Amino acid sequence: MDQQKSAPQGASALPIPRWEFIALCAALMALNSLAIDIMLPALQQIGASLGVENENHRQYVITAYILGFGGGQLFFGPISDRFGRRSPLVAGLIIYVAAAAAAAIAPSFETLLLCRVVQGIGAAATRVIAVSIVRDTFDGRRMAEVMSLIFMVFMAIPVVAPGIGQFIMLFATWHWIFVTMAVGALIVSAWSLLRLPETLHPEYRRALTVSSIVGGFRIVLTNRIALCYAFASTFIFGAMFGFIASAQQIYVNVFNVGEMFPVIFAGVAGVLAFSNYLNSRLVGRVGMRRLSQSALLLFLVISLAWLVVSLETKMPLWLFITFFAGAMLPFGCLGANFNALAMEPLGQLAGTASSILGFMQTFLGGILGTLIGQAFNGTVTPLAAGFCSVSVAALLMILIAERGKMFQPQNTPVSGHVTDLH
Repeated sequence: MDQQKSAPQGASALPIPRWEFIALCAALMALNSLAIDIMLPALQQIGASLGVENENHRQYVITAYILGFGGGQLFFGPISDRFGRRSPLVAGLIIYVAAAAAAAIAPSFETLLLCRVVQGIGAAATRVIAVSIVRDTFDGRRMAEVMSLIFMVFMAIPVVAPGIGQFIMLFATWHWIFVTMAVGALIVSAWSLLRLPETLHPEYRRALTVSSIVGGFRIVLTNRIALCYAFASTFIFGAMFGFIASAQQIYVNVFNVGEMFPVIFAGVAGVLAFSNYLNSRLVGRVGMRRLSQSALLLFLVISLAWLVVSLETKMPLWLFITFFAGAMLPFGCLGANFNALAMEPLGQLAGTASSILGFMQTFLGGILGTLIGQAFNGTVTPLAAGFCSVSVAALLMILIAERGKMFQPQNTPVSGHVTDLH
């Protein structure tokens, strides 16, 4: 069954300004970042409050959310292709708010983890639908440019979220962090209800039947370009999840930065935000393939150098930040472009495609990140090894996708699938 590329609406067809459209999509995706990064300064207090003795087990507060977030996307994708984007989004936001509020009063660590899984399931709607409405509206390099701008705004949350969490901890307990999440989600919910347009064309709505869902999944999973770039994105995001899971231990336990942790974390996140902005300016001129593939090679070289140095010497803080910030500079040219390249051939089932891509990135990427995080041994070597390993795996996926020919401006049609990507 061949999948033809849809003709998306132009940005001029939107009933809201382009800047507001980008800001709203970024806010929806930022709820996921908020749910992770605001927690980081509180992991130690949560562990002490709920009797978690093993320090590495505190990372499960992050892992539980990521697993729920990844798995939930397989549900919300087909639902949004059948009923449109708005209704499933509202349902997901309600689940997110309720779970965050329940986590604030969780009496045990196990209950907290359950609430985090449910919160992640609700958040899955925001990620699937944000990517879907962008694909409904833009294609090609324009989609990559818009996704880069969304990721740039989205990355403002890791810059400030740990600081917000640290500030809350100065005056209250960790419970109020979850209250803050719920309030933030309520604000974004109101904005979405008032301003978000329905972007799914009526003629593109798919029947919600087993055969339709299986057929949609088959279209996505048999498109070589889409699947390989989805795997490449999964590996790259696995590295990021590995860092997030172990960031508090690395900065506080290894480098003893204390209350400076949110400031240093924000500085590196700022490099990533700048990288996404730079990608939005370059992708229209250079092209998604050339830019992302060049960035991946640079990411691999920096990660390899980081690993070698970490094996040879005890790395000081300034050198760790130099290597990590250096890796984040090309990282911003990977996520948005890999997403756009994976989504481009699949416009008429953007919800299903987005759900599969999101599941791979977050569920499988979360598992990879957990393995990297749980390998923490009091040094930065496991993290460097994780970054190096996933970049090699991502490069392998791209070589398979492109049949060994990198830096090409576009692909020719393969097996009836439209893959003419710029």
